Amino acid sequence: MTNKLVIVGGVAGGATAAARARRLNENAQIIVLERGPYISFANCGLPYYIGEVIKKRQDLLVTDAESFSKRYNVDVRANSEVLDVDRDNRQVVVFNRETGEQYRESYGKLIVSPGAEPIRPSFEGVDLDNVFTLRNIPDTDRIKAYVDENKPKRAVVVGGGFIGLEMIENLVFRGVQITMVEKMDQVMPPLDYEMAALVQAHMIEKKVDCRFGDGVAALKQNGAGITVQTESGHGIDCDMVILSIGVRPETGLARKAGLAIGNSGGICVDDTLRTSDPHIYAVGDAVEIRHRLTGKPVLIPLAGPANKQGRIAADNVMGRLSVFRGTIGTSAVQVFEHTAASVGLNEKTLKAENIAYTAAYTHSGSHAGYYPGAETMAVKLLFSPGTGRLLGAQAVGKVGVDKRIDVLATAIYAGLTVFDLEELDLCYAPPYGSAKDPVNMAGYVGANLIKKDLEKINWDEVAGLDPEKTVLLDVRSKIEVRTSGTIDGAVHIPVDELRDRMGELDKNKTYVAYCAVGMRSYLAYKMLIQHGFSAANLAGGFRTYLAATEKILLM
Repeated sequence: MTNKLVIVGGVAGGATAAARARRLNENAQIIVLERGPYISFANCGLPYYIGEVIKKRQDLLVTDAESFSKRYNVDVRANSEVLDVDRDNRQVVVFNRETGEQYRESYGKLIVSPGAEPIRPSFEGVDLDNVFTLRNIPDTDRIKAYVDENKPKRAVVVGGGFIGLEMIENLVFRGVQITMVEKMDQVMPPLDYEMAALVQAHMIEKKVDCRFGDGVAALKQNGAGITVQTESGHGIDCDMVILSIGVRPETGLARKAGLAIGNSGGICVDDTLRTSDPHIYAVGDAVEIRHRLTGKPVLIPLAGPANKQGRIAADNVMGRLSVFRGTIGTSAVQVFEHTAASVGLNEKTLKAENIAYTAAYTHSGSHAGYYPGAETMAVKLLFSPGTGRLLGAQAVGKVGVDKRIDVLATAIYAGLTVFDLEELDLCYAPPYGSAKDPVNMAGYVGANLIKKDLEKINWDEVAGLDPEKTVLLDVRSKIEVRTSGTIDGAVHIPVDELRDRMGELDKNKTYVAYCAVGMRSYLAYKMLIQHGFSAANLAGGFRTYLAATEKILLM
């Protein structure tokens, strides 16, 4: 246990550590050194204040220095930047930004919580006045003041990650026309492509001009506005630019102090959050932490892990052994009326880690279909093809997505399988769910695949099918085919007519059945194999196929 704790940085990690440390030790001297003017603010709420969803700026401030100091008896020093750490003498070098004074402060134990900083590329024009990044309250004030005073008509948002999507939504709320420039071929890297495509379809529905596979080459002043020159040679005129390319751990202080840095670029810590110096702990977006599923160090800059780490580091500093058991990266983002959420590993990571997996797709109602307001959500479940152990999940929809991903996150954390999902006893009433919850439905499909009660092909395998050996079988209704179209070359037989029309099929060929979301085609599959045909089901149905092949199905 230490009698003097110095914490560098506030917000999620640092402020949580200070409060926890005080609850554990009423007599310790605790000092928080925060570089900015705000000890603790809701950084995840910043875009919503710009969009005026959050009306009052004060609501972004979780607490101020005076209130925090009074409640927890903590010496809070805002506008105090730590320039260096003298590990030999256990001192930090502090610069007071208000007075210009520089001084040294001793510590018994030190917790650093520097966070992550927005990536600011080096291309021409990045420092123009109407080019912005978003990290803190002052950034928020600058963006909101610009929007309030100049009433921009057009903006370019560079990047389609969390902050980029939230800024797109909130600028649209302010009446701004948005062009998104994203160098990848999709938004939201935690999602796999076909799931991200559902989000992209909704963005296009909301009149967002989405430019994929293109980066920014330069920003040119154009009168009072800016011309964004892309790597492909296009020019996009706008009034303002939001750079949301991503974040990187802010490790300058740690590097200068000689603390070990991992291959990912984050500060190395053990399971107690202790760095390579036994007297220094690190928490938050700047640290490299262990992924529970791969066991490998990763960077996951999310508020939930940062808060937990602050608490755990304080425990250890105050003599109570506590360990951080890793993260599975549970996250969600709102994009207009839709929510996209994910947990665990996606296909890209599973392939990179050479982990065997299979995928199940379902499209289920958010609650009982007969009760008003039910909306369909798409769920993708990733699991071990042998044991059925859950490896990851993704969901996109209007209502109830966060609830299901939270259940699946708990299941993944606990090491459950698809067979456990079949049996999960989840609450049911018509306004809230169905007797077969979407989580149960995902488990049923996953279990069917493992038990070989179902054979499937995925959307990206359709183009490679040999038409001499394989036939696509559309089992939707006539009106669905007429209004929504079909996959080129498919044979159309509605599922309710299939038993009577088996004579039209060729037992020398394999039939890949599909409907809108996979339920009726599963019935068709079961009919076909029991009548002696070779068959498979198109996973996720026509809806997943359309979205993934960029034929834009609006949910």
